[in-house]
Amino acid sequence: MIRELIEKDSQEIFEIINTAAKIYDGKIPADCYHQPYMPIEELKRDMKIMTFYGCEEKGRLVGVMAIQPEQDSTLIRHAYILPEFQKQGVGSKLLDFLRHLTGTKDLMVGTWTDATWAIAFYKKHGFELLKDKDALLKKYWKIPQRQIDTSVAMRVELSHFID
Repeated sequence: MIRELIEKDSQEIFEIINTAAKIYDGKIPADCYHQPYMPIEELKRDMKIMTFYGCEEKGRLVGVMAIQPEQDSTLIRHAYILPEFQKQGVGSKLLDFLRHLTGTKDLMVGTWTDATWAIAFYKKHGFELLKDKDALLKKYWKIPQRQIDTSVAMRVELSHFID
């Protein structure tokens, strides 16, 4: 089951993000990795500007993904699945659910260049790497230059999907 998440879910979201983000340790630049990966204060700030959705399996929240309308696009933000539920279709279910909610022509996502598993996931769902990623990351995301330098931006046009 997928449902919209609210403030009372913030502790569970926090735990999912920070558990799943442990995969970054030793993969992304060391100066960009810390624990918790996303402090609770940052999550609560983001919950005010993004809409979070979660996938539940047997009553347990196992994955989260947020969307953020931004100008003419919708951004996929904070996509994390608990490690023991990865590669079981949870991320695909969430992404499919969210693509139906957007009123924009495309979805965009940014991720670490060294998060090859995430890039492969998005490519599998029709996303393409963007050559103008620096300009797009600056336009749509509020992230430090160091993160821009070590990240990619990807886009999929929603017309790619046929229902």
